[in-house]
Amino acid sequence: MKLRSLGRTGLQIPPLVFGGNVFGWTVDEKVSFSLLDALLERGFKAIDTADVYSSWAPGNRGGESETIIGKWLAARPGRRDQVRLFTKVGSDLGEPGKKGLSARWIRQAAEDSLRRLHTDYLDLYFSHWPDSETPYEETLAAYETLLQAGKVRAIGASNLNAKQLQETLLVAEKQGLPRYQVLQPEYNLYDRSAFEGELQSLCIKENLGVVTYYSLASGFLSGKYRDQRDLSKSQRGEGIGKYLNPHGMAILDALGEVARRHDAQPAQVALAWLLTREGVTAPIVSATSVAQIDAFVTAITLSLSAEDRQLLEQPGN
Repeated sequence: MKLRSLGRTGLQIPPLVFGGNVFGWTVDEKVSFSLLDALLERGFKAIDTADVYSSWAPGNRGGESETIIGKWLAARPGRRDQVRLFTKVGSDLGEPGKKGLSARWIRQAAEDSLRRLHTDYLDLYFSHWPDSETPYEETLAAYETLLQAGKVRAIGASNLNAKQLQETLLVAEKQGLPRYQVLQPEYNLYDRSAFEGELQSLCIKENLGVVTYYSLASGFLSGKYRDQRDLSKSQRGEGIGKYLNPHGMAILDALGEVARRHDAQPAQVALAWLLTREGVTAPIVSATSVAQIDAFVTAITLSLSAEDRQLLEQPGN
């Protein structure tokens, strides 16, 4: 599998990053272990998670995903150097002081994540959400401490717009602080406007790595959901209803047509399309079965023609 350079981080990652939000939510520990084993066997060594995953599931508090990954690493000595671990800080964990991007919380949250993950370093540490109450200087200085201590290899940010990202880069340059090297935006065939344009151009100009989340629009782009009755097919169904409109249906029709041309699945085509987008390093995508992971192999080898891309992009114009 040909690896891709992740911006200026020095990290080499596969064309797809596995989304660990499913661990402790839609898959239990045993299935999670089988998925992680399958990922590594097939060369998909980059895993994305967050301290808040999966706090939304009944009975969870956050940290479940990191804990499962950590148990898997502990049970398989020698695997740590074979994987690239991404995690995030900043989401509200539901307890006083456990949110945001203050230096105090970043230091504590990093130690908590390292403990849960059974590792002494993170390959990539993301600011999960903007924090208007904390100066960029304070956040970046906290990351500098972690970088110098070898506890973090590179830093990134998620959910920043172009103005916010540009501001952080200017502060880093002016203050001599580490800069964000990777962006994690929401981006897929349906949700395009937030990334395309100014933000995408900035990432390309500054050579930032880009790993997209909701790459399949919470599973909508798999083509399994076409009306309200289909939403009960998955625990994620509640978040898919917003796509059930004429615009969404037009995208599914285009995906279906291109999939038929290539004897592929709509989800594979949607991921292959992301891999054609300028500036995108790798989409993040989740799976709940080994069969779905096997489908990723086809997605990264699928070659879309200009005609294919035009058909896919037309509903979004």
